[in-house]
Amino acid sequence: MTAHTPPVPPFRDRRLPFAKRVDDLLSRLTLDEKIGFLHQCAPAVERLGVAAFRTGQEALHGVAWMGPATVFPQAVGLGATWNTDLVRRVGEAVSKEVRAMRARDDRVGLNVWAPTVNLLRHPLWGRNEEGYSEDPKLTSAIATAYTRGLRGEHPTYWRTAPVLKHWLAHNNETGRDVTSSSVRPRVLHEYDLRAFRETVEAGAVAGVMPAYNLVNGRPNHVSPYLREHLRTWTDEDLLVCSDAGAPSNLVDSEHYFDTHEEATAAALRAGVDSFTDHGTDSSKIIARVRGALDKGLLTEPDIDAAVRRQLSVRFRLGEFDPEHDPHALTTDFDTPAHRALAQEAAEQAVVLLKNDGGLLPLAPDTRLAVVGPLADECKLDWYSGTLLHRRTPLEGLRERFGSERVRFAEGVDRILLKTSAGTFLRVPEADADDEVRGAEGALDPALLAGRTDLPPLTTDTSGTELSLVDWGGGVLTLRAPDGRYLSVAEDGLVRASADQPGGWVVQETFRLEPQDHGHLLRHIGTGHPVTVTADGLKAADGNGEIFEVVVVESGEDAVSHVASQADVVLVVAGNDPHINGRETEDRVTLALPGHQERLLRAARTANPNTVLALVSAYPYAVDHAELPALLWTAHGGQAAGSALARILAGDVSPAGRLPQTWYADDSDLPGLLDYDVIGGRQTYLYFEGTPLFPFGHGLSYASFSYGGLTTRVEDGALHVSFTVRNTGDVTADEVAQLYTRAVEPSVPRPRRELAAHRRVTLAPGEVTEIAFRVPLPAFAYRDVAQGRQLVAPGLHEILVGASSEDIRLAGTVDLDGEPSVPRPVMVGGLDAVDFDDQSDTEIVDRAKTSGDSVAPVAGRRGELVFRDCDFGDGAAGITVEVAGEGTVEPSLGDGPVLTVLTLSPGTPGPYDYTTVSAPVVAAGVHDVRLGLRGPVRLARVTFSG
Repeated sequence: MTAHTPPVPPFRDRRLPFAKRVDDLLSRLTLDEKIGFLHQCAPAVERLGVAAFRTGQEALHGVAWMGPATVFPQAVGLGATWNTDLVRRVGEAVSKEVRAMRARDDRVGLNVWAPTVNLLRHPLWGRNEEGYSEDPKLTSAIATAYTRGLRGEHPTYWRTAPVLKHWLAHNNETGRDVTSSSVRPRVLHEYDLRAFRETVEAGAVAGVMPAYNLVNGRPNHVSPYLREHLRTWTDEDLLVCSDAGAPSNLVDSEHYFDTHEEATAAALRAGVDSFTDHGTDSSKIIARVRGALDKGLLTEPDIDAAVRRQLSVRFRLGEFDPEHDPHALTTDFDTPAHRALAQEAAEQAVVLLKNDGGLLPLAPDTRLAVVGPLADECKLDWYSGTLLHRRTPLEGLRERFGSERVRFAEGVDRILLKTSAGTFLRVPEADADDEVRGAEGALDPALLAGRTDLPPLTTDTSGTELSLVDWGGGVLTLRAPDGRYLSVAEDGLVRASADQPGGWVVQETFRLEPQDHGHLLRHIGTGHPVTVTADGLKAADGNGEIFEVVVVESGEDAVSHVASQADVVLVVAGNDPHINGRETEDRVTLALPGHQERLLRAARTANPNTVLALVSAYPYAVDHAELPALLWTAHGGQAAGSALARILAGDVSPAGRLPQTWYADDSDLPGLLDYDVIGGRQTYLYFEGTPLFPFGHGLSYASFSYGGLTTRVEDGALHVSFTVRNTGDVTADEVAQLYTRAVEPSVPRPRRELAAHRRVTLAPGEVTEIAFRVPLPAFAYRDVAQGRQLVAPGLHEILVGASSEDIRLAGTVDLDGEPSVPRPVMVGGLDAVDFDDQSDTEIVDRAKTSGDSVAPVAGRRGELVFRDCDFGDGAAGITVEVAGEGTVEPSLGDGPVLTVLTLSPGTPGPYDYTTVSAPVVAAGVHDVRLGLRGPVRLARVTFSG
């Protein structure tokens, strides 16, 4: 007898299109199996030979959380390169390392959660380091490049499947899971959606992750925008993965739904396909989905839609065609090419902000003093991998200039802590080895515990000198002579055990709180004071020990000493990415920490040739009047020190450009929760003050001239060309930037808006022609009266230069378009959210599923303004659709209130709408103002003849 080969099921037949294969596999899954796929950790289906699958591998600037990997500059640093080709190559390297790491550790996932495309609207946002720019065009250009690198170039199979974070309008950590971003239609379409849309439309995105916050009163995880906008931008199935714990937040912290069954059903129907909740334990999500099915809140087709989208991604990743997956045998990991790319990226991210008198580059025989708390550091952030290689600025400069020419002072105070008993804190001798936090990898590094294998601090008569680093706001770290930071583990004992501050809750930060006879040392992570016990130093409830701080060496004195003996001083200042500005914590000021300001002043007093290098995840407001030179770089990854040294030495001419405005003072900033970039005059697009340094700014060791500007409009686009010449004497990069501006707009438009850019390398005397094609829809704005994008006719300035404020060439074009027309309010009425201007209002959810209303800010009288409302032959009555309780007060122009429409008693709930009517008289075209008082929600206004 001859054995028959079993037929190949259609989902295994690579000759079929993916859609048919997905449908076949979906039809073979039981309902229980499909429900299991809805959790982040989808189980295997052994009877079908389907493997387990996990969504979510952090890969923002290298493979994160899974142990050693190549570490590239932070995302904001990649944004500062303004180099899409470079960023594509970084994405390619990261995705190859994902594949190589997965081959030896199946915890490494191919569904990568990167990049972050939230716009850097507010520089105090704690996660500023994760975004690329405040500008949607630059953000989408860099994000598109990174996703293309992550995806790979194969037409069928993806190397990794990128998921964009965090949908939508998410720029605050303060109350991030309970605050609502009020985003009016113009800001939504012209700003927040743009970065997502242009990146998705480029075709290398597998999905998005909703953010923790609410938008217009509705949690992002039940946002109708996922259906109304996101899924209309591509024919690909997009996988929507929840943020960690966010599904439970819908009930537990946001109280948006009464039960988890309701919440889970609403999120699934809104478009969430994979639920990241309760770690690897899928039982709670499974129980919630089953409960929702039993209650009729969900149907099996709802579940099928989500599972189909997940399977679509898995097929694209080659999971079901392993022998044909071109990426399956990828082994590129920590290659010489990746190491060189990490250095190239770090070099291109450095921004020269100021260079008066040509102090930079440094002469080869310069005697250099390198000082500051970041001078000998290579800091990592929450989304970094573990370093395979490490080069600090001090190491890079000693390698470049010679150790004999480089002197160092960290500039921290060396102290002893004396107890009330007259003894001193002592760090016991121990073999701390070289254990690095996270080296072993973890699916959730927030769960990594502190070390308990080392002895806790004790006391004796001589004590141990500790390095006290003041990070501002009273937040301190204490470091032992062997470089280990004092840290508190689960047992509460204080040990010198951490290689760096870190963790979801940082256990290495303290405060010194003044008392009558000394200081209380309080551990910030636990909130407990530190006390001396028989078991050793411990953070515990109680009164705590009172310590005398004995300064053995002042950091400022040490800096002054080495600065006075050098030709040039380099002060390396900035932030630790885990302290005072990070995920879960916004900054409170743009100012440098006071201690770093004092170090800078000490260096400048001792030596006028002082250069400040800021290494930070965000902008600072620094007084640079007496500084001849100033640079900024984000935390640059493994090659940060070598890159900075090569820039300072002139081996490479700096060409990074600021991806966001650097404001001069905290008073220039909008409120952290003010998301109205138009009304609040935010970012370079609308800011009318004088920035410290403008968007796009960055200097070079060369000089460049621009000329030959030509413009023409044809084939639905503006064509712009011009030349750039290197008029300096060194080879250097220039970043040519094209901006546009509507000359006489009918509504507030940007002061100027980036339309295109290009980074080019030019030898001395070399000239190149740069040409841009700008599609005419790029000139559109959101016409709220018509509810669509509109290109306005008229003159537009074409501005070419080296930054948003350094314009070298200018011209105008006269564009055809559609003029705005008065609102036909007698026919269409007014949706409250489609206002032209407002004061003291916020947009709220009209219903839990969709729709917007407007309410006054609690305790204030709100006002909405609608321009150019056409009443035709005349109106005789007004009707408002409202919920809650309060009044609506209409008026025309600056005239008196026409009538008061009162909703009293109020409606039973915020979603129970009713109508209130009153007679009014209006004819012709007028601005309409609507005053709102009390907890009233206004959805719509209509007029009758």
